[in-house]
Amino acid sequence: MGKLRAGAVGLVAMLSCLSFYAAAATPLRITQLQRCGDLLEMQQPTFCLQVTGLQKNQPQIRLNGPPFSANRIEQDGEQIRLQIDAASARSGPLWIDQQNQTSNPVWLSLGSSHVAAADQSAVVKNRDGLTTYLDLVSVIIEEGYDGPAEARRLAKHYDAEVVGAIPPLNIYQLRLSVDDLDQRDAAVLRIGNEVSVDAVVIEESGAEKSVERDTANPPIEASEESSSNRFLDAVNFYQRRLAKPSEPIEMHPVRIGVIERDVDFDAPDFADYLGDCRSGATRTCVYARDAEAADGHGTTVTGILAAGRNNGGNNGFLRGLDKVGPGFDVIVDRGSDAGITANIAASVNLVEDGARVLNWSWGIHRIGTRDVHGDPVDSLLRSGIAMSGYEELLEEFFLWLRRAHPDVVVVNSAGNGAAFSSRDDYRLPSSFITDQLFVVGGHQRSSKDVDLDDPDYATRRKASNSDMRVDITAAACTAGSAALAEQAGPVHCGTSYATPLVAGTIAAMLSINPELQPDQLRMLLRRSAMTIGQESDFEPMEADDLTAPILPSERENDLNNPDIGHSARLDMYKALELAVESLDKGR
Repeated sequence: MGKLRAGAVGLVAMLSCLSFYAAAATPLRITQLQRCGDLLEMQQPTFCLQVTGLQKNQPQIRLNGPPFSANRIEQDGEQIRLQIDAASARSGPLWIDQQNQTSNPVWLSLGSSHVAAADQSAVVKNRDGLTTYLDLVSVIIEEGYDGPAEARRLAKHYDAEVVGAIPPLNIYQLRLSVDDLDQRDAAVLRIGNEVSVDAVVIEESGAEKSVERDTANPPIEASEESSSNRFLDAVNFYQRRLAKPSEPIEMHPVRIGVIERDVDFDAPDFADYLGDCRSGATRTCVYARDAEAADGHGTTVTGILAAGRNNGGNNGFLRGLDKVGPGFDVIVDRGSDAGITANIAASVNLVEDGARVLNWSWGIHRIGTRDVHGDPVDSLLRSGIAMSGYEELLEEFFLWLRRAHPDVVVVNSAGNGAAFSSRDDYRLPSSFITDQLFVVGGHQRSSKDVDLDDPDYATRRKASNSDMRVDITAAACTAGSAALAEQAGPVHCGTSYATPLVAGTIAAMLSINPELQPDQLRMLLRRSAMTIGQESDFEPMEADDLTAPILPSERENDLNNPDIGHSARLDMYKALELAVESLDKGR
């Protein structure tokens, strides 16, 4: 009997050890960080975290370094609620320490812009077969009205509740008391006719996975695609020129906001970003929620900017500048999963938190959009009524940006519908015309054996949207992050991945000369650009026009320059060289 009891005790002990090691094997990761509770509470906001790998003992949660007081933390399994005193805190990286483990750092923004996402029970299919929010709408209040007061009045009048807001844009989110789509549409029509209301935004978003993914067959080799933009030449120039003691250049840190869901911190490309990244003053840092797999959209987009070097996957451009760089912050955030409205809310918070560059690797097409061949586009579709609201939403954002933050740059993917990027009734947001919006098309290596600077060295990616609204093209295909070191990652293609090449180049230019304004940055990018494609005749756009044609003014007014009339292909090396030259011209 004693032996049986001893054996049982030993079995229990062994199972306990196995349970402990199984729990310990799960890495400590923050997979969600969102505002919760009352989204309109500004003095004592509440944030909810979803964390994997938590142990039973109390975790130590840090914001900007110092730990949170235990009485402000509530834990229920893998969920943690934090209440923050906004008067004594500031936006910054948050991470968790527990039992010799450190989590990924996420960016906690104390900005005022947050919108709620609908759960599965509050979305329905509309007449176009698209998923749409049933009871959540956003109301754009006219400038002359007190936004909070008017939002409360509208909510009371229409038996609704104010549940979210983007205060800098005078936008407030209402939860309507409706049971079906007919009731929602009737309420939207009535609210839209209010004198104080500029527009009503409805969301046509479900549980979206990735945005702007080109699923056409990628080329076999993606490793040489970035060479068409002189990627490594740019890294070498930055490291060599900025480390030159005889001609010192003062470096300036730059913050980049990436509107994506998450990043896989278990991938070797991101494994060394855990914990207090900013303990190294000059290194690139990544703040993001943790993803389940290494091949996600956010991991790939972010990897082009910041993946670790020589791990078998991406080689992040900004990470390559660490030896002499000023310290780049790459903040990956999308707020909630509330569609385009959440993208804008997160963008507003990031700008208010100091982001100088926003990477928007997303966009939408209106139902009925036709590609360059006249065939219907079938990716990222929205109805006409949704597009109308989104256009007003984006217009308010860019008006606010020009008024309050005129030095901020938004870099946007042209899209993968093989359509025209400039038609505002069919494509958003790339169709907007503003100095602060840069639109990026995608190219790939051609089969021709020509020099790097030859217009035929690269060719337009067939799926890439194009026309004169596109500012520049960049390599559309990249090797994504892999789950294991020295393992080749999958190849991803699309304008989503061309966009961070341009965003990273602009960030590096600003680290050299932070006085550069959006119009000057565009001029330097276009002046430095190599060419791609055939010469344009400057007539209204044709299917072969990849970008706005290079003008004489972008080639020192040399009317005989062979680049004139061609489309523009990103030259990262030359762009950085011109950024250095701009310092002398500004003195």
